[in-house]
Amino acid sequence: MTTTATTRQRPAAVILTPSAEARIAKLMADAPEDAIGVKLSTPRRGCSGLAYSVDYVSAENALDEKIETPGGTFYIDGASVLYLIGSTMSWQEDDFTAGFVFDNPNAKGSCGCGESFTV
Repeated sequence: MTTTATTRQRPAAVILTPSAEARIAKLMADAPEDAIGVKLSTPRRGCSGLAYSVDYVSAENALDEKIETPGGTFYIDGASVLYLIGSTMSWQEDDFTAGFVFDNPNAKGSCGCGESFTV
């Protein structure tokens, strides 16, 4: 008897809200010609140690997590995934500000300005 192993698709490290997916679609519509997607990373900076950074990406990295959205490909930096598992990313706009907003259950604290966080 032969058994076939089935692989279960794992959930994405970051949940994208419809507003985040719409913003990714807008970014990709206006992207530089060599952009293949948008990438989320957590570089070391700010008062608390880590910050969220969203940038265009022009080359795929095998270690990055890849999420296909209706408007384009969203990547999560492989070195940042552990800091982001279970997070929700949304896009919010009001009269004075616009930006991606993160609900990160791994963040143990953040700086007063909200630009950086610690795990």
